[in-house]
Amino acid sequence: MTLIININTDSINNLDLSSALSAIEKLPKNQEIAEYEQKLKFAINYQKEETDPRELSEIPEIRLWFLRLDAVYPWLPFLLDWKNGELALYTAMLVPHQFSRSEGIIFNPEALEIFVMQKIFVIGDWLKQKDITIKSRLQSMAKMLGYDIDDSFFDLIY
Repeated sequence: MTLIININTDSINNLDLSSALSAIEKLPKNQEIAEYEQKLKFAINYQKEETDPRELSEIPEIRLWFLRLDAVYPWLPFLLDWKNGELALYTAMLVPHQFSRSEGIIFNPEALEIFVMQKIFVIGDWLKQKDITIKSRLQSMAKMLGYDIDDSFFDLIY
């Protein structure tokens, strides 16, 4: 039941979200959407010069497409296939970072912290509206990005 959103050069260059919109809008609007938790993948087919050494998350046009998508669906990380790197890819599209040959991707720490907390607030509120369990899901997402969120924090906000 994996959901794949295909993105190509034209859709990226034209900021066309139609492939994502059509896939996401077909999902249930109630708590049944939880069946799609961690089932979403992106298939990015972006044509670049053979000599272009940049990773996809270093290409401004692709990042802009993902910024637009995140503005429409700020709760989307709930659906991403975390175990297969989709959460890391999505985060790299939205958070400033650098690549290291030895350490891989290195996020700007302050930007990552802001991103994680913003997603906790947005996704938490969205989950609450859907009557879906909040705390464990958000703690797992934060942990995937290197953060431990204490139970007491959730007592403050939910």
